[in-house]
Amino acid sequence: MPDAEDVRRIALSLPDTTEKIAWSMPTFRVAGKMFATLPEDETSIAVRCPKEERDELVLAEPGKFWIADHESQFAWVRARLRAIEDEAELRDILADSWRQAAPTRLLDAHPRLGLPAE
Repeated sequence: MPDAEDVRRIALSLPDTTEKIAWSMPTFRVAGKMFATLPEDETSIAVRCPKEERDELVLAEPGKFWIADHESQFAWVRARLRAIEDEAELRDILADSWRQAAPTRLLDAHPRLGLPAE
């Protein structure tokens, strides 16, 4: 089961990512744009996710994903760390969120990062 240190290590391994405390919690940003947070007691993560996909994730895996009330109008979803299968799944979740926040120059420089394996 991944933990907060795994989140931090993997997030910071993504290109041009920094960690910044905001709202009294660690946030991870690519080129200054937030793509992940470690809210509350660091037992979950919040990541960017298009609303349509987010709703499907929550319906498909309600024990893993949920939408925090104060984030319902935004394209973010929460994931319980204890429900994430392994580091590979955590990396996929974080990299997908990174892609949604990364500027074009980074997407062009890392075209396969965060995309499903072919």
